[in-house]
Amino acid sequence: MNKLIFWSITVALAGFLFGFDTVVISGADKKLQALWNSSDAFHGLVVMSMALWGTVAGAIFGGYPANKFGRKKTLVWIGIFYLVSALGSALATDPVIFAIFRFLGGLGVGASTIAAPAYVSEIAPAKDRGRLVALYQFNIVLGILIAFISNYLLSGIGENAWRWMLGVEAIPAFIYLLMVLRVPNSPRWLLTQGRDEEALAVLQMIDPVADHSKLIREIRQEEASRGTVKEHIFMKKYRFPVVLAFLFAFFNQFSGINAFLYYAPRIFETAGLGESTALLSSIGIGVTNLVFTLLGVFLIDRLGRKQLMYFGSIGYIISLSLVALAFFKEWTGMAVPIFLFLFIASHAIGQGAVIWVFISEVFPNHLRGAGQSFGSSVHWVLAAAIPSLIPLLFSAIGPGPVFAFFAFMMVLQLIFVHFMMPETKGKSLEELSASLSEVKG
Repeated sequence: MNKLIFWSITVALAGFLFGFDTVVISGADKKLQALWNSSDAFHGLVVMSMALWGTVAGAIFGGYPANKFGRKKTLVWIGIFYLVSALGSALATDPVIFAIFRFLGGLGVGASTIAAPAYVSEIAPAKDRGRLVALYQFNIVLGILIAFISNYLLSGIGENAWRWMLGVEAIPAFIYLLMVLRVPNSPRWLLTQGRDEEALAVLQMIDPVADHSKLIREIRQEEASRGTVKEHIFMKKYRFPVVLAFLFAFFNQFSGINAFLYYAPRIFETAGLGESTALLSSIGIGVTNLVFTLLGVFLIDRLGRKQLMYFGSIGYIISLSLVALAFFKEWTGMAVPIFLFLFIASHAIGQGAVIWVFISEVFPNHLRGAGQSFGSSVHWVLAAAIPSLIPLLFSAIGPGPVFAFFAFMMVLQLIFVHFMMPETKGKSLEELSASLSEVKG
């Protein structure tokens, strides 16, 4: 079990780099726009969002190396991308070079949302799978918090502070790269490759006394049931898992979470806070995110995925409605930060804790990489498109209507959770594969 925890934490560190990389740009947002004299459109679509477009590419194509070469090799390359991106972005001399290196880091983020949850879900026992996979999300929010703190501490060191903000990511990227080299290949992936002896050796490292023949037999039966037909996730019998992954990822981004994380200091300044107070309030967001993610990790295998999504959906609706009202009524001071803290808490205990666990559970072993890639692609296409429009939307119609729209979308998410979302707590991946593939769309 100690090895299982070490491997899970190591792989989850890809999430730390994901969170850090996603949010660290927020501290450099306005500095970069002023430095390169960019229009709102160019700044939003190229400078700020290029990493997200890289994430889209990583999510779309990351399933191939994860399936072909294995989760481990993919995770190693993710570390290399993060390292090169951090150093290149910090040393960039113009917006195009900057965007290229940010794109490379985005590739690492996108691929990590496939390989990391898939790997941990495949080594974890059913009773612990939720919390172990949710360690990835915990590390995401830890990375977000550390990025906010780092940005605040480095903001006063001069006009090149943004270079240090971005370059410091190279340190955790290098540490992660060294650690991930020590993890073994996923046993379930090895079994789908016909490498039974290697898979059995890994399973015995995880639990030396357990009888692993049942798992191997179940996977062999799953393989045999496919026959010689080359399957893909868009076959009719996998329609339900595909719809679940699509809607889960769709609603995740239409909460406005990435738009908020990317532009937190700007949103706080729009609400009437000074630049320094805005950066400090961003740290409060990071702390709130971390605390409620920990609560979500603690509860996910106790209450289940669906119950957490109920909590999160209701919290979203209340908090986003209050944020919209605050901007409509032009409330200033700490009203907006307090409402946004509630928004972050709702996200952390609901969608944040559940999304990567749930999507990694609903597809069969041989299609997990492709299914994870599909869900991640939907997530990241929207995560790239929505934040890139925020500067334009805020200047054109104002923050109030934007947050009101996000609140309405969360009403639709609550309907989805109640009527469509199945509970996956405590079931083996093979059980889930059999039951969800049998559901007729």
